[in-house]
Amino acid sequence: MFRFINLNFLILVFFVFFPACATVPSREEPPLQVVSRVDINKYLGRWYEIARYPNWFQKNCYAVTADYELAEDGFSIKVINRCKDRQLNGEIREAVGMAHISDSNTNAKLKVTFFWPFYGNYWIVNLGDDYEYAVVSEPKRQYLWVLSRKPTMDKLKYSKLVESLAKRNFDIGLLKVTPQT
Repeated sequence: MFRFINLNFLILVFFVFFPACATVPSREEPPLQVVSRVDINKYLGRWYEIARYPNWFQKNCYAVTADYELAEDGFSIKVINRCKDRQLNGEIREAVGMAHISDSNTNAKLKVTFFWPFYGNYWIVNLGDDYEYAVVSEPKRQYLWVLSRKPTMDKLKYSKLVESLAKRNFDIGLLKVTPQT
């Protein structure tokens, strides 16, 4: 059975979207570009975190997953983030939020909340042709996640993604691989 997180943890998760809470320095130049188009229905489902910038709200998180599903209103997206606490066989931590598309031209910019009425940016900045991987950040590049449909990613594909992120002014030295198995 999942241990649901308490309200205090949800409040802490919310603060991830405020720059003052970021552990990575802001990099606003050049302006961050998102992918040209996202088919939200293809994006829905389970994603495994392959790597991330370190952040305080995911401290001691292993085997991280994110599940996206269309909400009952048919418009919003329910977000369920889970991780194992402190070790791969640790207790499951869970945070539930809601997202909505903030740029209908691309569907690549979303706003996510884990504590209404406060929202944070969720920008899809790279996406596999078959939606087999995604890279998510925000305009100041203070947060970064590499996601995959599988718990592992081909090393060559991962290396190429990291190389492309370096060219886009991400500090790849801060990127940490997430233990999944």
